[in-house]
Amino acid sequence: MSASGTGPADARRTAPAAARNRDAILAVLRGWLPPRGTVLEVASGSGEHAAHFAAALPALTFLPSDPDPGARASTDAWCAGLPNVRAAIPLDAAAAWPPLRAGAVLCVNMIHIAPPAATSGLLRGAAGALAPGGALILYGPFRRGGRHTAESNAAFDAGLRARDPAWGVRDLEAVEAAARAAGFGPAELREMPANNLMLRLVLEG
Repeated sequence: MSASGTGPADARRTAPAAARNRDAILAVLRGWLPPRGTVLEVASGSGEHAAHFAAALPALTFLPSDPDPGARASTDAWCAGLPNVRAAIPLDAAAAWPPLRAGAVLCVNMIHIAPPAATSGLLRGAAGALAPGGALILYGPFRRGGRHTAESNAAFDAGLRARDPAWGVRDLEAVEAAARAAGFGPAELREMPANNLMLRLVLEG
């Protein structure tokens, strides 16, 4: 995922993928998010998603997060003036999470650009932040049945692993199994453009 500043004095970064996928993601979120409450976004990146979703869903409160101070500054800049977005907090998915409570947890395009420990930490942290019935929502590319769903995903995966051997497109079945071990029920799946998937994992009581 590439990101660049919009100007020398502007904290906002831009991620081209955000403009391409935000409306498709939002259409699914309208049916998957609770009508009210707090949505914790993990790995907010540039913050463009948080700003777009918060503007479209004013009854929800969004809490963005990212371990990178520059990303948090970008998120706060994009979300300036939106009354239902809290200041971005430092959060490393793979590390111990601070005490957090949320009605839903959202994570877009993170687990393939992070080591496996980030996925484990995300599932563990989300289970601690959610009440039973709350959902963890994931978006990104996945392998299914041990295979890539498109040649473009295979090429993307190879490029990721060349940059960092710990990165890579994850197996859907392995993520589902890890989610079950963390206390989540079966994944609800939605096919998305550009060979991506959205997963809704509901925490069981």
